[in-house]
Amino acid sequence: MRKSLRWLVSLSVLIGTVGSTGVATAADTETAGTAVADAQSTDIKDRILAIPGMSLIEEKPYAGYRYFVLNYEQPIDHHRPWAGTFKQRISVLHKDTDRPTVFRTSGYGLSTTPSRAEPTRIIDGNQISMEYRFFTPSRPQPADWSKLDIWQAASDQHRIFTALKSIYGKKWLSTGASKGGMTATYYERFYPRDMDGVVAYVAPNDVVDKEDSAYDRFFENVGTKDCRDRLNAMQREALVRREPLEKKYEAWANAEGATFNTIGSLDKAYEAVALDFVWGFWQYYGQDVCDQIPDAKTASDDVVYDTIDAYSGWSAYTDQGLEPYTPYYYQAATELGSPSIKQPHLAGLSRYGYQPARNFVPREIPMKFKPWVMRDVDQWVRKNANRMLFVYGGNDPWGSEPFHLGKGARDSYVYYAPGANHGANVAGLVEAEKAKATARILAWAGVDAPAVAAAKPLARFDARIDRAVDEDATREHGLRP
Repeated sequence: MRKSLRWLVSLSVLIGTVGSTGVATAADTETAGTAVADAQSTDIKDRILAIPGMSLIEEKPYAGYRYFVLNYEQPIDHHRPWAGTFKQRISVLHKDTDRPTVFRTSGYGLSTTPSRAEPTRIIDGNQISMEYRFFTPSRPQPADWSKLDIWQAASDQHRIFTALKSIYGKKWLSTGASKGGMTATYYERFYPRDMDGVVAYVAPNDVVDKEDSAYDRFFENVGTKDCRDRLNAMQREALVRREPLEKKYEAWANAEGATFNTIGSLDKAYEAVALDFVWGFWQYYGQDVCDQIPDAKTASDDVVYDTIDAYSGWSAYTDQGLEPYTPYYYQAATELGSPSIKQPHLAGLSRYGYQPARNFVPREIPMKFKPWVMRDVDQWVRKNANRMLFVYGGNDPWGSEPFHLGKGARDSYVYYAPGANHGANVAGLVEAEKAKATARILAWAGVDAPAVAAAKPLARFDARIDRAVDEDATREHGLRP
């Protein structure tokens, strides 16, 4: 049955110009003829736009590349491709059709600023980026949230790959950081024949949603004791001073027009932000800036309030802060799972604890958790990983529950960048692992490369288009991968 469904999805790419009745009209035939003619054009834009269902949003100039932001028409339900479509945004950073291609996704929205993921620079290739389904504007209307799951999203990628492979015929690698790394892994699980390699950065693997002791162990040991104590004291102070600081929070919310209907109350939002403080510090910062955290005992109310804001963000759990991330919280509450930590230093002060993802999704959206989904992916990776590289940060809380490789894995690796946070990358690995990882990425991409010891990125670093920290792992407030 699965092979039949995949055949139908692939067929839908080829018959994208067929009318809704299932019979090609004269206009459809003329459109198809034009597409064939355009496909023979030497201009890359014409060739891309000749793909049925592809349309141009804009082209942006960038030296050495062509950069296109596009819409691609996708089935709302890949099980039933005839039952409605939506437009999904993608971007193409085109270098040359003779170069390999990296398929990158953040697992969230799409940045329309040209940028290169680390593997793209390593192989000096093209880059296709995809906006994850249900992140606006790539959301069907009306939104049937039951069609937001990891298989549907993987099928979006498969269909984009199938459409573009005829143009970009060299090797393909998939990549992403955080939820993007999770997305690249899920894509490999469902369509293992599409990509020639996978580079997944800082990708959490929450196999059993209710078992989160690994996170507790992380926070008991990360960094120095002095740093942990300083952070815990500031977090505790935010709850000790809840009454006066909530008045400041309320004044801010009134001035900004912020509301709290989804989470339920300002008090719940206040505590959620405060409880994210320590996690947010280690996710995006680290031991080297711990001395910048003020002493909690002597800090004024304003200093405590501003410090929590700097690392957690008071806007995170407002309706306005949650709305753009509804698709993530929906997936966390239905398939991905989400972490919960004990934080014993807050005993007697915390009223709600780590709140479940369900609290961050509007109540009118129905959902039910499916515990078997992550177990399936975990077991598949352990037994079937082939040409997969997982990179984690040694001081990143999300790396507490990583992907593991079993005896069935082939040419696959799990590496940790010492002291790195949620922005960990290949460049931050110890020298031997960095050389090995770089060499394998080049090999998977089919690029002639020197011996492992001399392996290095083929493209020079360009601050205008490259990111020292992957843009997927930027300092977005809120407890999200």
